[in-house]
Amino acid sequence: MEEDKNKEQDNLAPEKNDMDMSNFSENDEEGLVFSWLKKFGILIFEVVKVVLISLAIILPIRLFLVQPFYVEGASMEPSFYQNEYLIIDEISYRFHEKQRGEVIIFKNPKNTSAYFIKRIIGLPGETVSIEDGVPFINGEPLDEPYIEHSSADTHEPITLGDNEYFVMGDNRSNSLDSRAIGPVNDSYIIGRAWFRGWPLDRVGTFNVPAYDNISQ
Repeated sequence: MEEDKNKEQDNLAPEKNDMDMSNFSENDEEGLVFSWLKKFGILIFEVVKVVLISLAIILPIRLFLVQPFYVEGASMEPSFYQNEYLIIDEISYRFHEKQRGEVIIFKNPKNTSAYFIKRIIGLPGETVSIEDGVPFINGEPLDEPYIEHSSADTHEPITLGDNEYFVMGDNRSNSLDSRAIGPVNDSYIIGRAWFRGWPLDRVGTFNVPAYDNISQ
């Protein structure tokens, strides 16, 4: 009986050669490599899929809805300062008329590679003039509570055509705007400043100022 048990154990025990890696054939090695390549290919496919889906979502938003804008210069102080990070709303301008007091980003009509940030002062069809730094709309002075840095300049009356806007920087003594470059056609306007994302202590959206004696 003892011999029979020993024989059964010998039959169950793996042969020494079974544990020898040299017994793996070349086909087994190729199968292992193929398996790893297949897994790597699946990983690459998943990464590419995620990237494509992300682009499909982000690009339309970036191109047609909102886009970032960094303030350069001091022409809009104290409302906006150098290097502030803004989100520009583009889509709303496709659905409603522009309002007086909105801060917009537009291409410089004299150099379309440059982008300006200014405030809308005059609307299409209005006559705009400036006396001692104060804007007049159709002969009525415009009360601007956001102005801290005024100027004493004078500008002859100009009547705006269809789709033309008279824009000015809030820092009147340090702003290149419609006083120099003329009215801005609607086709040059990119969008309005909607949200400030930086600096953190100034994060928030922007309200259009109310003008008591002049309609928006």
